[in-house]
Amino acid sequence: MRTLLRPTGFVDSPFGQDGKVARLAGGLSWFASVELVHEDGTRELVPVEGVEARFDAAMAADWARIVAPRAPLIMGTRTIRLDQPQVMGIINATPDSFSDGGVYADATAATEAGATMTAQGAALIDVGGESTRPGASEVWEGDEIERVLPVVQQLAAGGTAVSIDTRKSGVMSAAIGAGAGLVNDVSALTWDPQSAEVVANAGVAVVLMHHRGDPATMQDAPRYDDVLVEVFEWLEDRVAAALEAGVDRANILVDPGIGFGKSVAHNLELLNGLALLHGLGCPIVVGASRKRMIGALAGEAPADQRLAGSLALALKAVEQGAQMVRVHDVPETVQALKAWRGLRDAALTPRA
Repeated sequence: MRTLLRPTGFVDSPFGQDGKVARLAGGLSWFASVELVHEDGTRELVPVEGVEARFDAAMAADWARIVAPRAPLIMGTRTIRLDQPQVMGIINATPDSFSDGGVYADATAATEAGATMTAQGAALIDVGGESTRPGASEVWEGDEIERVLPVVQQLAAGGTAVSIDTRKSGVMSAAIGAGAGLVNDVSALTWDPQSAEVVANAGVAVVLMHHRGDPATMQDAPRYDDVLVEVFEWLEDRVAAALEAGVDRANILVDPGIGFGKSVAHNLELLNGLALLHGLGCPIVVGASRKRMIGALAGEAPADQRLAGSLALALKAVEQGAQMVRVHDVPETVQALKAWRGLRDAALTPRA
C-alpha cells in the first residue's frame, strides 16, 4: 500500500483562495485539506496549499486523477455530463427485489415506470432482472434475459439512456444488442469470465462495484481491517483488470458497494470517506437508496419508508463529488439535487 489521498475540508467558494483550494474531479466541489492515509494506518490532515511538495510519484499520479475532470458518458445519442451529479433510476424487473419486488415484474409496467423516471429527471435507467439483495438466489440466464430484454428494448427505442444491471455476459450481450449503453455489474466483471470481453468489444461503459462474497452469503459477519483502504485497493485492481481486458478508461465507473458484504459501520465509514475513491480517476456511483443501513439507523423503518434517509445519503455522496446516485425515488432525489445545485451555483457566482 502507498500513501493515499482523501480530499476533505470542503469549502463553499474558491474565490480569493488561489493556491489554497483545489477543484474535485472537475465538478462543483472545492476542498482545502487533504488527509494522507499512510501505509502504517496513520492519518495526517494537511492543507492543500503546499501539499504537492510532499508527493512522491505515486501520490502525484493520484493527485492528478483527483483533480482531473471526468469525461461525459456517451450512450448512443445521449450524452450524460459528469461535471455535475446525475440520477440513475432503478427498475427491478424481478419478483423478489428487497424494495420493490414484483412492482415492475410486468414488462409494460417496468417500461412505463422507466419512461416516467426519465421525464422526472433521471439521466439513465438501470434495468435489472436478478435480485442481489442479501440472501438472494441466482437466477437462470434465460429467465433473466426474458425479464429485462423487452424493457431495455422499449426504453431505448423511446430515447432513454439504459443500463443493464447484471453479472452475466449473456444478459449483457442481449441487453447491449437491445440498446443498453452501460453495464452495471455488482461483481465488477469477476462473476462471469466472458463479461470483460463483452464490455470491451461493445465499447460500452461499465460500473465496477465492490463486493465481498455472493448475495447468498455476503452479509455473514463481514470483516475489514480498514474498509476504506481495502475497497480502494480492490477497485484499483478491478480497474486495472478492465483496462487490461481492453475497456476504455473513459468508460469505467466505480461503486463502493454499499451493503454488499459490509456492516452498517462499514457503510458509514465508506460514505464518510468516499472522496478517497476519486484517486482512482473514475466517476463514482453510489447506490444507498432504501438500503438496510437506513432502517438500522432509524428504528427499523421498512424499505418503503426510507425516503428521508435515502436523500440524506445521496446528498452526502454528491457533497463529496459522487457523479451519480442510483435511486428508487427519482423525483424526490432530483428535487433534492436541484436544491443542492442552487446552493452550489450561488456559492460559485462571483459577487458583483
